[in-house]
Amino acid sequence: MAYEDLRRRAAELAAIGQRDRGAALLAAAGDHAGASELLERVCDFAGAAREALAAGDPARAALMAALGGDEALAREALERIAATSPRDAALRAAADLAARGFSRHAGALFAALGAHAAAAEAFTAAHDACRAAESFELAGRPADGARVLEAALRRRPGDAAAWLALGELLARHGRTEAAVRALQQLPPAAAERARALPLLGRCLSELGLEDAARTVRDELARLDPPGQEALSSRGAAPGSAAAGAPPAGPAPVGPLLFGRYETLREVTATPHARVVEARDRITAERVAVKIFAGAAFGAGRDALLRFEREARALAQLRHPNVVALRAYHPEGPAMVLAWMTGGSLIERLRGEPVTPARAVEIAGALLSALGEAHRLGILHRDVKPSNVLFDEIGTAHLADFGAAHLGDLSSTATAGAIGTFAYMSPEQRMGRPATLASDLYGVGAVLAELLTGEPPAPAVRGRLDPAPSEVHPDLTAAHDAAVAALLAEDPAARPADAFEARRAITAMAWPERPRPRRSRGSGRPRSSDAPPATAARLAATLEVGDSRDTEGRWHDAWLDRDVLVLQLDDATLARARAFARAGHAALTSVLRVDLASGEVWVALPQGRALADEARALTRAQRARLGEAIAALHAAGGAHGCIDSQHLYVHDGELTLAYPREAPGDVEELASRDLAALQELDRNALDEL
Repeated sequence: MAYEDLRRRAAELAAIGQRDRGAALLAAAGDHAGASELLERVCDFAGAAREALAAGDPARAALMAALGGDEALAREALERIAATSPRDAALRAAADLAARGFSRHAGALFAALGAHAAAAEAFTAAHDACRAAESFELAGRPADGARVLEAALRRRPGDAAAWLALGELLARHGRTEAAVRALQQLPPAAAERARALPLLGRCLSELGLEDAARTVRDELARLDPPGQEALSSRGAAPGSAAAGAPPAGPAPVGPLLFGRYETLREVTATPHARVVEARDRITAERVAVKIFAGAAFGAGRDALLRFEREARALAQLRHPNVVALRAYHPEGPAMVLAWMTGGSLIERLRGEPVTPARAVEIAGALLSALGEAHRLGILHRDVKPSNVLFDEIGTAHLADFGAAHLGDLSSTATAGAIGTFAYMSPEQRMGRPATLASDLYGVGAVLAELLTGEPPAPAVRGRLDPAPSEVHPDLTAAHDAAVAALLAEDPAARPADAFEARRAITAMAWPERPRPRRSRGSGRPRSSDAPPATAARLAATLEVGDSRDTEGRWHDAWLDRDVLVLQLDDATLARARAFARAGHAALTSVLRVDLASGEVWVALPQGRALADEARALTRAQRARLGEAIAALHAAGGAHGCIDSQHLYVHDGELTLAYPREAPGDVEELASRDLAALQELDRNALDEL
């Protein structure tokens, strides 16, 4: 029978109420799309889904399967969309599912596409609090994840899975006391209790509650040893020692990436990328797969350029002290990197002090890597402890070239202030162009922190505060001078290049004994030849600005700029440290924390406050503000005064002024921040 005759016969069967027979006729003739339409008319949605899949239309198949309640077919269709459809088309399919009320399916598809913010909203609409919290965290919004879980627990206080998810999330973000309170809500009979015990014990130990931790360990010991080992591995928080060193040959726990990499666990996530630990099926090697996750709905063009820039830099840069690029998958896009089993320098700084000899070994490795990068025309621009990773034998590797500038170093990089404030050179802090000397400053800051236990201030007239010799009795003024050369306030006073800097520090003998242990940021000894007093540096200002900060406004003679000087107390110190850790360009910079004089110096906002120039924020400005607040909350801080008096616009860029009055604890302030952002959402303008 000719094809047109088949279609006519199928139409006749449909006309007399036998659409299923007509659909079978069309399917036999290869017209699966037509068969799907006929089956939909008789409400055979599962059949319509199968025929849509055969027709190569997984988006329609997903919708039909969702309508028919066939979860296996829906899962197959969603996987097919994520694997084969263009990203824009796949995002439209997910949005269509959400609009039709299939929020859970939409969330699964958004998550598979790396659109974690959209996935979080969809899972929230589906009342799947655990998956919503996971997606919020991957989107860089852990506070929103905690809020969703807390709301779910108010409705269902007996939801053990939600209590566990909340405890794990809080622990990962340093909210140890709150994590303990959540984990203790799990009843002994709950299946989730066993999984929570390793984390609960670790949190109690971190709080110094050893008796309680011992009780938890005793409870854990009563479990079967094989089960206990498995539970300890699953309960390890990302970045912990247990999570960083799983047993050999762990079983895959997630999807197969790019047809080759078996997902073992999620390591970390930012608003624009997530990193998973995986096993390469071909080489059996453990790798880190860094997947771009910020392009959903066109919101991450700058982040995508940064991601591609990092891949290009690593493709050029083959060096034993640089984290190696194994492969690049443009369809992700994703980078496959060598797995660093030794963790990051952040973790080592939190542990026992290293010897000065070991500190110089690490700094020398970084300078060696930077020397090769600079030779190829690559500036790193973000040298800091979290970007220093270690392999299994403890060799230091420089990571994260996402902020790198690629090009001719005879010209300087002018992308603005890039990097984490405590490790940024003075010229970067002031928005001036970065040069190779800026990278040397970053290494100097890392070295000084390894030697003294805290990030340093720039060296002024060759003096460091604190000087390494003040902290370690075996170090001398000559050691101080070697470190101060890297940290010189004037870039021209630093070594000529990375190789010269490496020769200067490795030519000296450094002690093999670690410095005495002391708390970070505690009252440090002060030398008699410390830098000039704060009063000699500050002068009365001739500027009044917008008169909002007149009382605390002073002129910094060294940096030739006005600063806001605040009196230091415990709350101000905690807030300043959170702002410095967040390091977002839309947040006002903390320039100096002086424990001796009891002062915090803060940059003054540029431009005009919204209160003085009535306007609503564009959606791009609102998104930038949301990213800044998410970074601040993740750093353990909050603002609490997001209003027209604190929002400034300069050359189209939004900056949030330092909070002038913010009474209340961090949780209360964070709640105010979220409420203010929601209000701004209602008033945000579409960009022209």
